Parts: sequence; structure tokens; C-alpha cells
Amino acid sequence: MAAEDEAELSLLECRVCFEPYGPDGQRRPRNLPCGHVLCGGCVGALSRRLECPFCRRPCGPAETSDCRPLLQLLELLGPAGRLSRALGGSGGPGAAAPAPAGLGLRLCLGGWGSLVNPTGVAACRGTGRLAVAHDGKKRIHVFGPSGFCLQRFGERGDAGNDVKYPLDVTVTSDGHVVVTDGGDRSVKAFDFEGRGVLAVREGFRLPWGLDATPKSEVILTDSEAGALYRLTADFGRGELKKCQMIRAQLVSPRAVAVCQTSGAVAVIEHLKTQGLNKGSTRVKIFSAEMDLIGQLDSFGLNLVFPSKMYATAVAFDKEGRVIVTDVCSQAVICLGKPEEFPMFNPLISYGLSYPVGLTYTASDSLVILDSGDHSIKIYSST
Repeated sequence: MAAEDEAELSLLECRVCFEPYGPDGQRRPRNLPCGHVLCGGCVGALSRRLECPFCRRPCGPAETSDCRPLLQLLELLGPAGRLSRALGGSGGPGAAAPAPAGLGLRLCLGGWGSLVNPTGVAACRGTGRLAVAHDGKKRIHVFGPSGFCLQRFGERGDAGNDVKYPLDVTVTSDGHVVVTDGGDRSVKAFDFEGRGVLAVREGFRLPWGLDATPKSEVILTDSEAGALYRLTADFGRGELKKCQMIRAQLVSPRAVAVCQTSGAVAVIEHLKTQGLNKGSTRVKIFSAEMDLIGQLDSFGLNLVFPSKMYATAVAFDKEGRVIVTDVCSQAVICLGKPEEFPMFNPLISYGLSYPVGLTYTASDSLVILDSGDHSIKIYSST
């Protein structure tokens, strides 16, 4: 598909007036009973005789409701969703500057048109492939170690294995790509050829972040339920074995990461959901037995370092240190091991626009998903 066509398919604009959605007023996305979405302004313009402009199903203004998955996506993407047209690829991945602290930019992938408002990235430790979730017609792109796109799958649509609103992605050790779909509140698994093997709903309210354990289990957050789940499945056979809630009473948990050596789990809580300007985040670390062993919030960090932090993604490096992306400083920051909190060591502080995803490859390269210029940036030790 041509880059221009993929760009036109962005879910973050009203398909009637083609203006971008926003969190307030006439730009707020609204659900119609038939499942299509319009902005509040178009709903108001059609209020006298409201019918869906796509399927012509009639409805009244009182039957419309906020489109929660899109509102959550707008909050996650922040300025990236609103600036996609203005960026137009002009600030593409080639504009990234080298990183300090012994890290050098090795490879840039994607860019506007190739990737549209990406939300999640994951590495396959066995093959070196990268899986990226984004807002194009084919929701999942798989890149090889050299940077070529090997596969695109996860069609936009309503079929069982289609992906409506991808929020995050992970790759299991047995080679399956697992995606959280905010559109129908499910978790879907595919093989690397794009064949759907499993769809799990299990009463999720809004499944968001996920990461795989070395045993191919999946740890995932439910942002609206405030819970953390462990999903055990035989993906090869398409069989769900167990979906267990392992932690409750979290505050809007989203990004999650599993330490591949200790089994510790890191979760980012969003303490307020009104938006980046008014909200704050908290990083919690749990042991493999799900005991709380460390936490750090923006307020506590600000007592020690003159820095405001809004974390959007989290990962563990090979030494078990906690690494986060921070959209306030447009940086990637090492917070240290839980017993060392609080540390504040910027690993990358230049060349990022709006980092929302983070992972490490088996060769210890640092992979950053930058939604600001719709790219993947891969850094290696120099």
C-alpha cells in the first residue's frame, strides 16, 4: 500500500470532516450505536435527523457515547496524534542525534506513512525480529534485524482476528506476536506469518500493556480494571490454559515489563487521566512472587532531582535495571535497580520527539519507539 493511503487511514481523525480528534468539545470522538465513530461537531451537525453517514442506521443524539479507546489513545499519544500532519515526515528518523553514555544510533526504521501513530514495540529474542503495533491498515509490522519489513498483518476490521485499536505488542519465546486490542477489549495472538491463533477476552475492561516471560506466559495490564493478569496459553494449538489476576488495586496501569533474569515485573501507573499536563505517573516494581519491592513517582523523583517525569514505557536491561521513556524530557532514563531507587541517569537525551515504546534485543541493543516522528530508533554500544 502507498504511504499516502496508509496515512489517510488514521483512526485519529473524523472520517466525515477529516479533522483530528481531540479530548474536548466538538473534536471529542463519539460512538454511534452501529459502532461507527464521529467527532462531536459532526454529531451536532446531524442532530436534527441523526443517521450514520456510513451505514445509514438512524439514531438519536442521546444514543451516542464517548469512544473510550480513542480517548485513551489520544492521551497516550499526546502531541503526536495532533501533529501527525504537520510532521509529514519532515522530522523523520534521520534527524535523530547520536546518544551519549556510550550509545550510538545504529538504525532508524519507519517514518510517517510507513508507520502511523505507533503505540507498541517488542523484540523476538530468538530471531532478532521487531514487531510494531501502529494505526495503519495492517496493524502489525514485523521488521528483520537488518531493518527490512518482512510481514504486515492484523487487518483493520470487525472479524475475530482483525485488530481495531492496537495498544501494545509483545513476542513470546516460542515466536508468537501478542497484541492488546482496545477496540474490542481483547488480547490476540498471531504467528509470524500473520495467522491468528488465539483471541482472549475473559471479561477485560481495557487491556493495555503486555510483556512475555521466558516461559511464553504473558503479563498484561487492564487499565480500567486497575489489575495485572498472567495469561498462560498453548499458542501453537490456540488453547488458553489460564488467565489469572495476579495484582489488583492499581491506578490506571498501562506499560508493563518483565525482567528476563529475575522475573520481576515493572508497571507504570497513571495517577490521573485528564492528560499529560495535569497527570503524573508512578513506576512500581514487583518481585516474581508479586510482592512490592520498589516504587518511584514523579513527586518523589522531584524531591531528589530537578526533573519532572512522565513515563510512558518501561523495560529491564540485562543487569535488571529499570529503564523508562520520559515524554517530558524527551529522553530515556535509567532509574537503577529497585534497591537503588531513586537514580536518574539519562541514557538518551537527544533526538527523540515523543518516545512511547521501549525494548531490548537479545544482543542488548536498545530499541525506542518514537511516536513523534512515527519511527523506530535502535541504539547500540559504541
